[in-house]
Amino acid sequence: MAFSLHGVHVPHRKNTRNTPVTRMVPPKTVTIPMSMHIGAPAKPIVKVGDLVKVGTKIAEAGGVVSVPIHASVSGKVTKISDYLLSDGRTVPAVIIESDGEMTPDEALTPPAVSSREGLIEAIKESGVVGLGGAGFPTHFKLDVDPAKIDHLIINGAECEPYVTSDTVTMVERADDMKAALEALKAHLGIKSIVIGVENNKKEAIASMKQLMLDTCKGCTVTVKVLPSVYPQGGEKVLIYHTTGKVVPMGKLPIDVGCIVLNCTTLAAIGAYLKTGMPLVEKCVTVDGGAVKTPQNVIVPVGTAMADVFEFCGGLTEEPAKVVYGGPMMGITVPDTTAPILKNTNAVLALTEKEVKLPKTTPCIRCGACTNTCPFGLAPAAIAKAYNNKDAEGLEKLSVNACMECGCCSFVCPANRPLVQTNKLAKAYLKEEKAKEGTKS
Repeated sequence: MAFSLHGVHVPHRKNTRNTPVTRMVPPKTVTIPMSMHIGAPAKPIVKVGDLVKVGTKIAEAGGVVSVPIHASVSGKVTKISDYLLSDGRTVPAVIIESDGEMTPDEALTPPAVSSREGLIEAIKESGVVGLGGAGFPTHFKLDVDPAKIDHLIINGAECEPYVTSDTVTMVERADDMKAALEALKAHLGIKSIVIGVENNKKEAIASMKQLMLDTCKGCTVTVKVLPSVYPQGGEKVLIYHTTGKVVPMGKLPIDVGCIVLNCTTLAAIGAYLKTGMPLVEKCVTVDGGAVKTPQNVIVPVGTAMADVFEFCGGLTEEPAKVVYGGPMMGITVPDTTAPILKNTNAVLALTEKEVKLPKTTPCIRCGACTNTCPFGLAPAAIAKAYNNKDAEGLEKLSVNACMECGCCSFVCPANRPLVQTNKLAKAYLKEEKAKEGTKS
């Protein structure tokens, strides 16, 4: 696998960048899935009929790589049942009928943190996961030997079209970010912090430079202004562009001395350390041609997309597609009853004009997909190997290195579904490997 500086210049469409952030009125009900993170689902500890308040723990972590989950509204638990997520998994979900009061749990207090272990445990109890989209439990990512950490990299790239929730966080929640950085410096021995922000976010850059001045004691803090090239926010891409280090295929950022945290993840940690309120709400960009009033909204976790769109004035037409996240890497949902999750950074209601693509035609072997791939992969060759069910060929082509950013599909003049095929190819290779393991 080769590493390159390639990528694509996608339309920014940052329509909500300068709109004020609004807090949504509490919905009538919330549906809170027990799996809003990578790892084992959380285990419900409430039962039907229980009264809960905002921040009340409703589920314990289901394992080491898992986090607890908390009520996002005050009210009554009315149902606990299986729920089908948009990615096809079925997990338990807790449904809470809101009393409209949003009463915080009076037992919540800021955690007393005096050690590395105490900080890791506090972050676990906060329920914070990677909020840039991946949803990896943050406490597990930080639970490494401090001697291995050379750089803490804060991801403020936000390179997807439409999405501005991270930008808003950097501008309006720098104090929360500072609280988290101070704790991480004190208890994890962080010596170098790099904040990566794309150059099209002037207010965010100014805010982060002030944050750099406020938190530079005993630690090198740098704001790295990056070109606005997609997928600048990809973890391995960001590491390369901020430190010059390359994460080898199959390795993790910590293997090259780096930990990457999304800027909103950082702010959520800081808010919990200051107030004791766990992660129960999310700033979400609500946009797309079908949305009447695009804006950034603070939404209780578990709120149905339909309620969020209604809060934003409703939809002006039937959307052709509704998407979790941005248009490049987001996931299409079957209907607007899908809830806002911890790692939801945007919900888009896109019109036919926004999603309509030209007809797919045969590959012309132009090489554009390889030339733009950040990792120098060959999507056209991967597609051929997948169609031939050539598992060995897929492995040689390093299909598992694909970050599914969609650059290949974006530039393909034949409009071939390259990134979609890459996803299928990765799943196929995994199945074949499992079969081999069973035979041996």
